Amino acid sequence: MDVEALMHQRLTEAFAPEALEIVNESHLHAGHAGDDGSGESHWRIVIGAPALAPLSRVARHRAVHAAIGEDVIGRIHALTIQIA
Repeated sequence: MDVEALMHQRLTEAFAPEALEIVNESHLHAGHAGDDGSGESHWRIVIGAPALAPLSRVARHRAVHAAIGEDVIGRIHALTIQIA
């Protein structure tokens, strides 16, 4: 399964988000540090989920990383997380 599909599946299972957008921004970083040529190195996630609302910014980011899983996090170079 590709990175986007895995992130979508895991975030949906973990948080039942009201809003979820996963944007592959790898093409914007072609030739830069961390670009491994896979086309799946740089991502932006916009997520709105009631379960994340009471958490601090750091706790939200940790929760999203945990939900995505180390196996996927290890496959990417950069991840921007925005809470909607």
